Amino acid sequence: MRPAGRFAPSPSADLHIGNLRTAALAWLFARSTGRRFLIRVDDLDDRTRADIGSRQLADLAAIGLTWDEPPEWQTQHRRRYDDAITSLAERGLLYECYCSRRDIQQAPRAPHAPQGAYPGTCRELPGAQRAARRAATGRPPALRLRAEVRQHTVADLLHGDYTGVVDDFVVRRGDGVPAYNLAVVVDDAAQGVDQVVRGDDLLPSSPRQAYLAGVLGYPQPAYAHVPLVVNVHGQRLAKRDGAVTLAQIGVQRAIVQMSASLGWPSESLGQLLTIFDPSRLPRDPWVYRP
Repeated sequence: MRPAGRFAPSPSADLHIGNLRTAALAWLFARSTGRRFLIRVDDLDDRTRADIGSRQLADLAAIGLTWDEPPEWQTQHRRRYDDAITSLAERGLLYECYCSRRDIQQAPRAPHAPQGAYPGTCRELPGAQRAARRAATGRPPALRLRAEVRQHTVADLLHGDYTGVVDDFVVRRGDGVPAYNLAVVVDDAAQGVDQVVRGDDLLPSSPRQAYLAGVLGYPQPAYAHVPLVVNVHGQRLAKRDGAVTLAQIGVQRAIVQMSASLGWPSESLGQLLTIFDPSRLPRDPWVYRP
């Protein structure tokens, strides 16, 4: 199977020009390196909607993206995630967690513990305490990975070597839904994705995902975390910032704006592909002004 790059939007809202720019970059990286390009709709979350996913696919096609296989929807592949979770459980690498977000925030932490890392409250609970917590909470537990490291390093084309936290992160939520950090790793491996291009707000999650890939016996993909698009106040772009969706901006204007923001004004993504050079990409956010 020829290696691939991908774009994987969550269908919870229409794509804005920041999402479209990241999608275009993922396509440019893949096509310029001879990879397949795939689209995956990350619709496991119950806040997602199929009609929004369909509009996202239409917008991606409208700006000139092409993909080599029909788009996959995560909800069609629950068996894939369940098999991975079963494999981890059989190896003794998972444990039940009964903590709420508030429990985690209020839990005592060791000195110099990374901010936001799970403190390990449920990791070594004796059987009696585990049963008591299960009864007290009255809800199904989440499943956490029993990580054997505290940090992991990934190589990123734009950021260099990046070392980040690896804690006992959730692989299946209490409601039974596979967690994002597990689903994305399993999906990428199943589809032959070896190049992950996405917004740099997701860089901190990469060490967890790369570590999990190794635990599951998957190769670690090459990463390129690209700068976000922000509003004039330096905040992440959102609907409140005005005309930000493709329907509001117009296809041709959006392509010209996106390509100009990269330093190569072009009339089409095909034209941009002929001059695309990852080493010359901007490293700062693009400030979008409608």
